Amino acid sequence: MNQTGKFYPGAGEVRYLTSFLAGAVLLPVAGGVWAAEPQGDSGAATTTVTTTTATASGGDGSRLDTITVEGNRLYDMLPSEQTGGYGVDAATVGTKTPAALRDIPQSISVVTREAIEDQNFDTLDQMAKRTPGVRVLSNDDGRSSIYSRGYEYDEYSIDGLPSPMSSITGSVPTLSAVDRVEIMRGPSGLFNSTSEMGGIVNLVRKRPTYDFQGHVTGRYGSWDQRYIETDLSGPINADGSVRGRLVIDNSDTNGFVDHNDNERNNFYGALDADLDEDTTLSLAFLRQSKDINVNNGLPANRDGSLREYRRSKLFGADWNSFTSQSNDWIAELTHRFDNGAYGRLAGRYSNRNADYNYAFGAGGPAAGVDENGNATLMGLGGKADEQSVALDASYSQPFEALGNTSEFVVGTDYKRFETEQEQGRYGALPGFRGINVSDFSPASVPYTDVLGDARAGVAGTNNYSDERNTLEEYGLYSKLTFRPVQDLALIAGGRISNYRQHANVDELDDSTSDSRSDSSRFTPYGGLVYDLDDHHSLYASYSQVFKPQTSTDANNELLKPRKGEQYEAGVKGSYFNGDLNARLTAFRMYDKNRGAATASGDTNDAVALGKTRIQGAELELTGSITDQWDVIAGYTYMDTEIERESTTQGDGLFLLMPRNMINLWTQYGFEGGALDGFRIGGGVTAMDGFSSSSDVEAPGYAVVDAMVGYDFTQSLSGQLNFNNILDKKYYERVGGLNTFNMYGAPASVVASLRYDF
Repeated sequence: MNQTGKFYPGAGEVRYLTSFLAGAVLLPVAGGVWAAEPQGDSGAATTTVTTTTATASGGDGSRLDTITVEGNRLYDMLPSEQTGGYGVDAATVGTKTPAALRDIPQSISVVTREAIEDQNFDTLDQMAKRTPGVRVLSNDDGRSSIYSRGYEYDEYSIDGLPSPMSSITGSVPTLSAVDRVEIMRGPSGLFNSTSEMGGIVNLVRKRPTYDFQGHVTGRYGSWDQRYIETDLSGPINADGSVRGRLVIDNSDTNGFVDHNDNERNNFYGALDADLDEDTTLSLAFLRQSKDINVNNGLPANRDGSLREYRRSKLFGADWNSFTSQSNDWIAELTHRFDNGAYGRLAGRYSNRNADYNYAFGAGGPAAGVDENGNATLMGLGGKADEQSVALDASYSQPFEALGNTSEFVVGTDYKRFETEQEQGRYGALPGFRGINVSDFSPASVPYTDVLGDARAGVAGTNNYSDERNTLEEYGLYSKLTFRPVQDLALIAGGRISNYRQHANVDELDDSTSDSRSDSSRFTPYGGLVYDLDDHHSLYASYSQVFKPQTSTDANNELLKPRKGEQYEAGVKGSYFNGDLNARLTAFRMYDKNRGAATASGDTNDAVALGKTRIQGAELELTGSITDQWDVIAGYTYMDTEIERESTTQGDGLFLLMPRNMINLWTQYGFEGGALDGFRIGGGVTAMDGFSSSSDVEAPGYAVVDAMVGYDFTQSLSGQLNFNNILDKKYYERVGGLNTFNMYGAPASVVASLRYDF
């Protein structure tokens, strides 16, 4: 092991096996070794290296020279798959470089690799359902909408590099290539100025290892759920300076809803190369694909009341389909300077495409189920293509001032998001107006190419559009964390952004096109953290963000961007060397300049007048209480006041956010005695009632889950996950009278085996 904490293995058979498996593979940045520090130290703690020098006469090594090098110990934080448990004491989301959770004056949650595997999370939306403070409007896995504080996460980052995320394109990511997920709540305009107010989701990739490791995982469960994953990692050359990792997985399920098959395939390959002792080049490629028989929910009664259906019922066609593929190429170059500074150049290119064609309940005057039990089926078809580029260059450096260690970060970034979405629909599929919902069979619906018919202007089709949007942004940012005294951190930052947006909409009978640019938009950020003692800190922050809008006014000009701001304060706790973290948070947000449709209801004839105030409180406890006992627990309260209404659709989303939510999951592993090797776990997800803008109301619910596992050997382990063990029947989402009224999954069980090499 060298002074950076890196281990270089000797020659052996394992290395050559890894070389064979990973020779053509790319890999992410390796995590170094993070030296344990007592809690209460700043995230920019200095590292002290002691060296031994011999005297010229004796050579007995009795004299010691101490060299102090300023450097952030967290630059080399270990991946969560290596540290284990549910807790980490640092994150990179919203900070650009790693910072202790106590030193970030905003709400941060980190879900580790072990927490992901204990609960069998395959996709980000599955995980988000069990994450405190996060709300999921469920759809098919990988196509749901994820919200925090009333706002949807419309992009996600990989190692700090963003790209768009939406349910309509199915771009919600899978987690097999992820070491941990970092979630920041609230505006984050310092590093993501044109993002949504909900915050940032950052996926930290699995890191390569300096010695060989690998595992194979297989699962089988209710509704013919199948999952297989292979993960191999290790050195490629003799000294370990080049390393590779390969992750391949496949999942498939018939789903608890009829004809709701869902198959996902993922490939992740990466390569790390140490160009010298202080410089690492990382390259990675991630491909994700989905093939889903879509379930878009059930219709409600026309008076807004929810109907009783069997939970397996599909109100659609057995040919409902959604296919998508996304590709991500990532490159990163990092360097450590002799003065303790850290430099990073990184880029991500993503392209995605999706095709969908499905039937579901009709809207408009035919929406809902009438008094005779009849409803109408509509059709939706479309294609989506996205390309995005994200580039970032940053430099961070700890420095000593007034006897304490402070730190600054400066950098520049660039992003370009291009989206094209073509879509058409049938208001009512031919022959399926006013059909009885009880007698309806999905197999009775003849195949219809909805988009093709809409392009051709076939009678009965409407709302055909081909919309293209481009958002391009350049930014310069800087942040200073200054400690005038050891117990107080003052944080100030700012960003200057230059953005350009272009929107073009083609319809069969009309088209609009407009561009908007702003060359001098400033986004401020400020916060403070005061350490009460070695375990507790008070914090407060102000953050801001702006969001360009795609709606146009009566003159076909894009509306001015929305402006969001947040005030947040609370107390954070960190225990057991950072393995267990707690926070109590209060926040208030304002969303100004929201677009509002005029009386015509046309989004291309809008005015900017919306204003919303959101406030609430959160309590969270996450991490490892002991080496055997892990916990994730949280309570969320949210109150929304719409001061000036914008669109019914936009404001109606706040109605879907419960006022109170509770999340709890805990697991305990036994050591010694008759139960040695056993692990047990359980949890509850609960929320009070919610409703939609169509006055469809759903009662609150609580769902109980459980897990039991056993380690047969050091290499072989098994696990049983029991979901909704009380078989609670409930609606986890409501929407319009026609669709998005979704039952939660019934009781199920999944068995899994894992073998580690």
